[in-house]
Amino acid sequence: MMKKIFQFSLFLFFAIALSSFTYIENNGEAEGTGGKNVKWYTWDEAVKANKKEKKKFFVDIYTTWCGPCKMMDARTLENPEVAAYLNKHFYPVKLDAEQKGDIVYNGHTFKWVKGGRRGVHTLAYSLLDGKMSYPSLVFLNEKEERIMISKGFKKKDDFMKELKYIKEEHFKNTTLNAYKAKAQP
Repeated sequence: MMKKIFQFSLFLFFAIALSSFTYIENNGEAEGTGGKNVKWYTWDEAVKANKKEKKKFFVDIYTTWCGPCKMMDARTLENPEVAAYLNKHFYPVKLDAEQKGDIVYNGHTFKWVKGGRRGVHTLAYSLLDGKMSYPSLVFLNEKEERIMISKGFKKKDDFMKELKYIKEEHFKNTTLNAYKAKAQP
């Protein structure tokens, strides 16, 4: 009897946990991903838009199976304040680290390659210097040069500090931790 109660409790826990996440399918496209208030760009769209109007890039590197990635979408990126700030000051890009579609950038074709359990997209690998973990948030300047990699789930206030740190270019004068210690959300 105790075994059945335990099994039912375990089943119920996992059912509730799984229902709190949404499945994200990207296939190289920006549509249909988390953060519904954010105007997501594909890599190509962001690069083209940056040629017309210079902005920094925010690249959300995720996988479809990553629970913290889904939490970041639902709890942080869908926040209207976060979405408005991202849309105004950045080109937000969703990049599935395991997508199989090619991305051509600066005369180089980035592809999915076999490796590990699910393979990896070489653009994600390159942006993260091969240190793959999810979610990983990559910030690029207007010249498409990397400013910073930020790993892991972020709550809204903490993430807003990171966005302002990058947008206002505090990274040129201070560390992120020092900035966060004195910054208002």
